[in-house]
Amino acid sequence: MAANVQDVIMLVGDSLTQGGWAQGGFAQLLAERYVRKLDVLNRGFGGYQTDWAIPVCEQIFAKQHEQHHVPNVKLLTIWYGANDAAPAPSPQHVPRDRYKENLTQWDMPTSPRVFETTKAYAEAVKEVGEKENVPVADIWTTIFDGAGRTEDGCAKYLSDGLHLNSDGYNIVFRAIVDIVERVYPELNPEGVKLQDVFMPWDQVNVQNPGPSLVKRNAQL
Repeated sequence: MAANVQDVIMLVGDSLTQGGWAQGGFAQLLAERYVRKLDVLNRGFGGYQTDWAIPVCEQIFAKQHEQHHVPNVKLLTIWYGANDAAPAPSPQHVPRDRYKENLTQWDMPTSPRVFETTKAYAEAVKEVGEKENVPVADIWTTIFDGAGRTEDGCAKYLSDGLHLNSDGYNIVFRAIVDIVERVYPELNPEGVKLQDVFMPWDQVNVQNPGPSLVKRNAQL
């Protein structure tokens, strides 16, 4: 048996993305916000950096000849940097210039994208976002401002000094929602351009339900 997946929001990144399914995580919050409209796929790989992410992404995204058989990626978030910024000679370390170059390798012009940043390499992400015309969710600045711009104050958003707790993930979620509403309003689940894939129960024709229960495109 195989499941028929709806069009998706895909989350690509390291452990900060992988942890998005934790209670109160941003993947969980997005899944709730887009229920019955878009599925959320989490492709976070703990410990990975952008050098390793490129060959992985070449395998997790459908090739051009496969695309008519699989769901469309309606929104893609890319969140790397925490491991790239590990000090050399760590095997996770990626020099800043190569990190910036790696971020440009996600060539998906038909899919809205969002870059996300943490403190590590944050300015590099902003530079790439400006060059590629991709909005950046500046998570680090938002958290740092909320922490009173002190390192110690950041602890209330972290579970272990690096990974986010539910309060930190809520900032990520709100940042993505804000970008969608401003830049990609057609993907706002509360707008008029996105509908339930299967019709709400109170709109089903009870005399002849079959035609009412046909799968629809989420995007109008």
